[in-house]
Formats: sequence, C-alpha cells, structure tokens
Amino acid sequence: MAKKQAQAEKKENRISRYFREVRAEVSKVVWPTRQATLRLTGIVLAVMFAMSAALGLIDWLFTRLFALVVG
Repeated sequence: MAKKQAQAEKKENRISRYFREVRAEVSKVVWPTRQATLRLTGIVLAVMFAMSAALGLIDWLFTRLFALVVG
C-alpha cells in the first residue's frame, strides 16, 4: 500500500513540477509588440501570396508545355 502511495505522490510531483517549469519558461519569453506582430504577419502573408502566384504560374506554364509536347 505504501508503495502505491509513494508512486502516486511521485507521479503527482512530476506533473506539478512539469507545469511549474513550463510556467517559469513562459515567463522568460520576450513577446513581440502588437506592431511587430502585425508587421511580421503582413510580411508572411505577402510572401505567401507571391509564392502562390509564382508556383501557380509555373504550374500553368508546365501544363501548357506538356500539352504541346503530348498534343
């Protein structure tokens, strides 16, 4: 019985220690400002749309080229 109780306490201690450590690590994080977040989000969206357009154009060109070759 004592062994089970010791294991239960050990498991509980691991879980509580894990959450304490997570909380400590999250408090160390330097979060970006709202302005920086919006600026970086805009950059990501612009690059995403540019790459989508470029890949779409390349796909269309290869489709046309394949149609000419197979034809």
